[in-house]
Amino acid sequence: MRSFSAIDKASILVEALPYIKKFHGKTVVIKYGGNAMINEELKEAVLKDIVLMQLVGMRPVVVHGGGPDINDMLDKMKIESEFINGQRVTDADAMQVVEMVLTGKVNSSIVKYLNQDGGEAVGLSGADANLLVAHKKRTTVTAEDGTEHEVDLGMVGEVESVNVDLLNSLLDQGYIPVISPVAIGARGESYNVNADLAAGAVAAALKAEKLVLLTDVEGLYRDYKDKTSLISVLPVRLVEGLKAEGVIAGGMIPKIDCCVHAVKQGVGSVHILDGRVLHCILLEVFTREGIGTMVVNK
Repeated sequence: MRSFSAIDKASILVEALPYIKKFHGKTVVIKYGGNAMINEELKEAVLKDIVLMQLVGMRPVVVHGGGPDINDMLDKMKIESEFINGQRVTDADAMQVVEMVLTGKVNSSIVKYLNQDGGEAVGLSGADANLLVAHKKRTTVTAEDGTEHEVDLGMVGEVESVNVDLLNSLLDQGYIPVISPVAIGARGESYNVNADLAAGAVAAALKAEKLVLLTDVEGLYRDYKDKTSLISVLPVRLVEGLKAEGVIAGGMIPKIDCCVHAVKQGVGSVHILDGRVLHCILLEVFTREGIGTMVVNK
């Protein structure tokens, strides 16, 4: 492994300087999920990246998932899971587990790590001060004969409003909001919101400069089996065609949907990054090359 000299380190800092200047005071929403939440080395790297972003003057907001932890708890409680179009079907029993795991375990763990690394993080549920208000979400599936029909996903929600005043107040005071994607309904019911879609809604409401989605793939491939077919820049006008071709499918559907919604609502750009790469956020934000797939409304 190469040993970096003091001059090498200074050169890296100098390269990052224009990007630090460009994004100083800008809001960046990070959807934190995948292996970067499980592997301790990756977890430490991601959360240190977020603290560094705050210390150089950026305004990071974290929206997290927690699928593996939810799966483990559902298995222990012998509650079966089903996924449709990349979203977990959530009945009343599963919803209790989702809320307990995301808000009670995962959220507090992320906040603890960020604070230990020198950040000032505050944990929030979507239900806090009506941070995320949602309504019941339905999705459409296509049968083998080509007909489409609507499917009930249970207590799965779609965000209809975000308490921007609360988030801006915390950001203005120097805090990192860490949001669990459990939303509140009009009658006080809890909804499980896909973390990608929740992050997209938050970024759009804040008119963030960037939305970063951490995943377990390098980005969107035109052909998943061909690792040279990575799509580096994806204009939103091409999305529906790629869905029809089957290029965008499964768990990538909610990710791309959130990207499209965010950039159409004023987010500067959305980046799908491989969270398995150490310091992937810093590589994207503070270097010339960048990595992953960038979604733009151009």
